[in-house]
Amino acid sequence: MLATFLIGLREGLEAALVVGILVAYLRRLGRTDALPRMWAGVGLAIALALGIGGVLTFGAYELTFTAQEVIGGTLSLLAVGMVTWMIFWMQRAGRTMKASLEGGIDRALTVGGLWALIAIGFVSVAREGIETTLLLWSMVQAFGDAPAALLGALLGLATAVLIGWLISRGAVKLDLRRFFAWTGGFLVVVAAGVLAYAFMDLQEAGALPGPFTTAAPIDAATGGVLVGWAAFPFGWAFDVSAVIAPGGTLATVLQATVGFMPKMTWLQVVAWGVYVVIVGSSYIRGLRSKRPSAPRASTAPKTDPSPLSPQGAA
Repeated sequence: MLATFLIGLREGLEAALVVGILVAYLRRLGRTDALPRMWAGVGLAIALALGIGGVLTFGAYELTFTAQEVIGGTLSLLAVGMVTWMIFWMQRAGRTMKASLEGGIDRALTVGGLWALIAIGFVSVAREGIETTLLLWSMVQAFGDAPAALLGALLGLATAVLIGWLISRGAVKLDLRRFFAWTGGFLVVVAAGVLAYAFMDLQEAGALPGPFTTAAPIDAATGGVLVGWAAFPFGWAFDVSAVIAPGGTLATVLQATVGFMPKMTWLQVVAWGVYVVIVGSSYIRGLRSKRPSAPRASTAPKTDPSPLSPQGAA
């Protein structure tokens, strides 16, 4: 519930800020008549995300176990790819997002007409909506506790909407740069866990070699799949199920936060480690390169950033 709450909070706040920027700009232009079209696009984006979630949830019941595992693993890989792209996109484009959105509104009002404004509302929210749906679906499959996971996500989204509304009203100030920096780092670790679970799905389906296929190294004495260094690369890396119960609270918390499972294959461990090292180091380098330089004395008048702008302390 904690992991899905944080995901819902971050992704929901991204969408809330985008919508807030669009609404504030249209009101500043005196074009409140265009708001219904923009909200129509936002509604279509939400409907698309819910539709995808419904298809993934109920469509899986008609599939065989192998097909479910293959599709689940593939969609989890897609979710990891989308999350990774979004993390770095937000890191690069956060400072110019407000100007880009306002420029899109200007073009839509000038030459685009009805459908252009609907498209802006749709595209601005659909990206976060689809990403959130895929990521939450993958995590629900991993945890096996859909009610708690979905409740956490809904609470996170509701909190994000409330915070976004308070920011737009100037009732709360939030250092968005720091917020997105910390939650971006959290998402790197969560995505690594989803990647590890995707590998487990594909191994169970036989799409990748592992303990469930003929490639598994067998212990001659017991007839079971080897565990430890002798099992590398297609056996079990470790098995601490006797210490940490797979369905227990501790196991669920560890899996939700760092992607740890009491029993993991070598391919899972390698995938998790490689992702965290490569993506995590790239993310940290990006944060360091974005640190503001020391301010220089200037006599020019200063202007405060918009309270809805991601680059300011809103």
